[in-house]
Amino acid sequence: MRRTLLTLVAVTALVAGVYAAPRSRAASGRAEPGRFAGPGVTGYGDAGQFGGFGGAPLAAPAVGMAATPDGGGYWVAAADGGVFSYGNAAFHGSLGALRIYAPIVGMAATPDGGGYWLVAMDGGVFSFGDARFLGSLGAHPPEHSVVGMAAAPGGLGYWLVGSDGSVYPFGTAANLGSAAGQPLAAPIVGMAATRDGLGYWLVASDGGVFTYGDAGFFGSAANTNFGTWVNAMAATPDDQGYWLLAATGGILTFGDAPSEGPAPNNPPFSPAESMAATPDGRGYWEMRQDEASTNLSDPSPASAAFPAGADVVADAAGQVGPDADASQGSYCNPYGPCEEWCSLFAAWVWNQVGLGAPEDAFTGDLYNWAVANGTALSPTDRPEPGDGVFYGTGPQNASTSVHMGIVAQVWPDGAIDTIEGDSGPEPDGMYAVVLNGPFLPAESQAYNATPIYGYARP
Repeated sequence: MRRTLLTLVAVTALVAGVYAAPRSRAASGRAEPGRFAGPGVTGYGDAGQFGGFGGAPLAAPAVGMAATPDGGGYWVAAADGGVFSYGNAAFHGSLGALRIYAPIVGMAATPDGGGYWLVAMDGGVFSFGDARFLGSLGAHPPEHSVVGMAAAPGGLGYWLVGSDGSVYPFGTAANLGSAAGQPLAAPIVGMAATRDGLGYWLVASDGGVFTYGDAGFFGSAANTNFGTWVNAMAATPDDQGYWLLAATGGILTFGDAPSEGPAPNNPPFSPAESMAATPDGRGYWEMRQDEASTNLSDPSPASAAFPAGADVVADAAGQVGPDADASQGSYCNPYGPCEEWCSLFAAWVWNQVGLGAPEDAFTGDLYNWAVANGTALSPTDRPEPGDGVFYGTGPQNASTSVHMGIVAQVWPDGAIDTIEGDSGPEPDGMYAVVLNGPFLPAESQAYNATPIYGYARP
């Protein structure tokens, strides 16, 4: 789940009514935990509510979902390969007990619902139930992250799609073209296939839609001001339309895709990561990553290089949820004064383990303090959980040091998850602590709209 840049305008008091109750400082000086209230998976239209992970602890962020062919259930996949089944979705196995090299980024179900595939960021594919393994990119990872997959008809093939628009067909999946090599305004974030397998759509984070084969073009959100970014898409059963899922949970409709809510201009503001459509096309589910109580334990945050990092991550994870109180003024938050507060949040987290960080709203000052008291890491170094991650081009001023967060997980392939305050997908401001990732630091410019200039370990 990507975050918005710190330079957006403060959210209005209306958002206070959309969020759950904001947090305040407890007597101990800690901020009281707040959560994005909800079940983790929410149905709209005729999509049944079969349960979800909301409030349950996950070892890694939820990253994808798929629905059963009759619409009577769904699966949710987490980045560590854990799979959770609801309704009539049968559990066919998971990777939760294994240690994988790259985080899972998506899943797809077989046509009969008797199995599913998981795809990792490096293009590795894992099959369960009657899902056949038909090849992967795991032995030769592509230059850019793999971001999703789609199943071919008959369950004898699948496509993988990369953030650069590359499409990788396996089995009976037809090679119908890709956006690789084209100048993209924003990275590709997902795909959907036509019923006959002779076409597919790609969607970019700016809402741009690219069509191949017999997939029809019914419009896109590119060059429109919808105030956030797109995380996923789904096609209607007759291939005459599609939905785009905004990060806020708002739905954008095209062609014959019906709008069952929430409206793009009045979404729930509970960050949405993935979606799946009902078989009759009159409903869909949204999967909301931050409604889980993610303890970020796989891969473990424990590190010999930064022993306090595990406690830093635990304190940061306990704060994920709606936070700032817009009714009290712009950027009011429980970690410091009413001002841009990503570094105030990070300092608060570090101070819970006694690191003595200054409460300074300028991220560059916190970077310089951490470097003076600890260790500076370059953007190409491997960080440790608990480190600060700093976005921009350097610590010199507010134009070069634009945002920061706390590194929460580091995957063997180098991908990271972060926890960031003064952040979130809402279109008018940043009033939450959110999970961000997994993403490769080298791709931060595309993924976060700003590069990483360094890490710091106080």
